[in-house]
Amino acid sequence: MNTSVDWVQLIIVVVIFGGVTVMGFMAARWRSAGHLDNLDEWGLGGRNFGTFITWFLLGGDLYTAYTFIAVPAAMYATGAISGFFAVPYTIVAYPIVFVFMARLWSVSHRHGYVTPADFVNGRYGSKILTLAVAVTGILALMPYIALQLVGMQAVFETMGLGGNNTLAKDLPLLIAFAVLAAYTYSSGLRAPAMIAFVKDFLIYVVILVAIFYLPHVLGGWDSIFGAAKEKMAKPNAVTGKPTGSFIPGNAGYVSYWTLGLGSAMALFMYPHSVTAVLSTKTRNVVRRNAAILPAYSLLLGLLALLGFMAIKANVNVKGLDGLANPQLAIPRLFDQEFPSWFAGIAFAAIAVGALVPAAIMSIAAANLFTRNIYRAFIKPSATPAEEAKVSKLASLLVKVGALVFVLAMDKTIALNLQLLGGIWILQTFPAIVVGLYTRWFHRYALLAGWAVAMVFGTVSAYNVVNPATKKHFGGSLANIPFTNTPAYIALTAFVLNLIVVIVLTFVFQALKVPNGEDTTHPTDYTADRGDPGVQDLPEILDEGGAATAKS
Repeated sequence: MNTSVDWVQLIIVVVIFGGVTVMGFMAARWRSAGHLDNLDEWGLGGRNFGTFITWFLLGGDLYTAYTFIAVPAAMYATGAISGFFAVPYTIVAYPIVFVFMARLWSVSHRHGYVTPADFVNGRYGSKILTLAVAVTGILALMPYIALQLVGMQAVFETMGLGGNNTLAKDLPLLIAFAVLAAYTYSSGLRAPAMIAFVKDFLIYVVILVAIFYLPHVLGGWDSIFGAAKEKMAKPNAVTGKPTGSFIPGNAGYVSYWTLGLGSAMALFMYPHSVTAVLSTKTRNVVRRNAAILPAYSLLLGLLALLGFMAIKANVNVKGLDGLANPQLAIPRLFDQEFPSWFAGIAFAAIAVGALVPAAIMSIAAANLFTRNIYRAFIKPSATPAEEAKVSKLASLLVKVGALVFVLAMDKTIALNLQLLGGIWILQTFPAIVVGLYTRWFHRYALLAGWAVAMVFGTVSAYNVVNPATKKHFGGSLANIPFTNTPAYIALTAFVLNLIVVIVLTFVFQALKVPNGEDTTHPTDYTADRGDPGVQDLPEILDEGGAATAKS
């Protein structure tokens, strides 16, 4: 294992990183209709983005260090169940999005909603339920942002940066996130939207080269799959069970499909996904992107197979601390098999691919705090300029919270950080998605179901102990109650959530408990730009540079 700095790689990463940093600060003036002194401008990019920009923004938003580092690392460490489920889940997610996200866009533009919790407040008239949705969103984003940090750490360590002490090891990461915090504060959502173009270009170049070149030098696909199958069949030294699953057997089916379905349902519950959707200028932009975004799923499938290639290449995944770290598998694979200049481009792509979603996530969490905690409970009279200022400051604090997760959680399988967030955020599904179609669920039943599911999900996840590190929150699969069948905790908690909500809704309706005021109207859910009450936008330039008149 080489612990010296590879200066070629480092220079390339610094140059590309410097370029996207300049772009981040320049983005403040890109497609701007005025000052970034309100959440519509700072937090939603003026709600102006069309199909082309949104495709890159959502791609940068959803395909993160989770895609480049965590999924291949899971494939490398334990095989198909913990890694490859991500491919079908991203395919299943988009029909779900096509059906309900356009309705959320419409009602949000009609009423000026910035966050999903804003919609819950308007739909159910419950500040407590709104607070629960907002806090859940912020909490769920912490481990997701932490996952981006873990991905960047793996790249920096592979290049030879860092050391054995905490400060030396984390200093490059702290510098990178200080820069991220600065241009996010300055430019808001426009910064990651602009940088997403660079990120996606780099990633596509890297993966296309890797997917053709690496099988050639590693002896072909048959040799790669053979090495992976052999590794997964070997007994784990700690548990005595097979290391993982090359192809899931009967015992793994439930784990596989619950991970896929639960993750698909949770994907667009995340506040950063909603933020990207609400930044679009028409509801049809949302639907078009739901139709074309599966192209990224092909990329994800190819990326996942890099984990098996790392097995065949016999990469060394021991970190500077001497412990095995599967997150190093892909950076070490590129470092080992490619010349330094190309590995530097790959590392820059991974680093930028972590910065873009981290920026959007911090903006989304900051918007939740500002709209649904600060304005709702601390200063109801806050002006739009005050909201923007508080949101900018909150976006900085969110990144600090993510660092806590990096330091405290088990990072052996970084994918667990994202799955942990999924356990929490899926519990807002009944209030948001069901609420887009019916108000039959009682607001107090929704609150009770959320609380029961959050406690159950968190306790169940805590009780999963990594057998190697002995740390809690070591996985996201646990036996379904009263069975010996492991399943994704998020989906089990969601079913429990629904049972509680349905039962208590009957109870509260029988007792004639008031169900709050609904400030929305049925026509709100199909409204589009140009309809009465929907925010009209100034003339802007479309993606091709031509003038677009007001609708």
